[in-house]
Amino acid sequence: MTPWLSWQLADSAFPTGGFAHSGGLEAAVQLGRCAGVAGLDAFVVESLWQAGSLAVPFVVAALRAPERLAELDARCDAAIPGHVANRASRAQGRALLRAALSLVPAARELEEEVRHAGLAGHLAPVSGVVLGRLGASEEEAARLHLFLAARGIVSAGVRLGLCGPLEAQAALVRAGAVADAVLAATAGRPPEEAAAASPLLELLQSHQDRLYSRLFQS
Repeated sequence: MTPWLSWQLADSAFPTGGFAHSGGLEAAVQLGRCAGVAGLDAFVVESLWQAGSLAVPFVVAALRAPERLAELDARCDAAIPGHVANRASRAQGRALLRAALSLVPAARELEEEVRHAGLAGHLAPVSGVVLGRLGASEEEAARLHLFLAARGIVSAGVRLGLCGPLEAQAALVRAGAVADAVLAATAGRPPEEAAAASPLLELLQSHQDRLYSRLFQS
């Protein structure tokens, strides 16, 4: 994958719908589990370990073996029992498929496979297949997935008033070191061993639909 293409995928203008989701941060703020920059940092750390343990194995496996998409998508669906997180993963996976149509013609075939086979279209396995067709390496795909997860949460933190834009950029820099540690610790983990690393994060995410007022879908 060319550097230009990787920058395009990481750009906030790339329309995957990620900014409609806070990854459970909004619920954490309203329930008093997260406050200020320190709280945001802690939430990002927990979310990165969750993504590395639960999602990245599916990203890498799908990139390595795109013909396994249906199997990996079903396994990913079972690995995300929380209805809010599951819904968000489906929505973002399908949004990525639509956006990928502008980047690679072969994405049309992938989009049709997901639609006709009735697949859930979860973000992690779909990302793996799309990034593989764009020429990404396994490390690039895994790192990009973690970056997008951290960036979405930090952006949500700004809109929720936990920090300002400049503080958010500093938080994202700090998240990079955490992402390196996550990638090193979870390298080579197969999707059969993918598991949630934070039960509390899952509970917070599942509370989203119960909030009296909310900015985000998840």
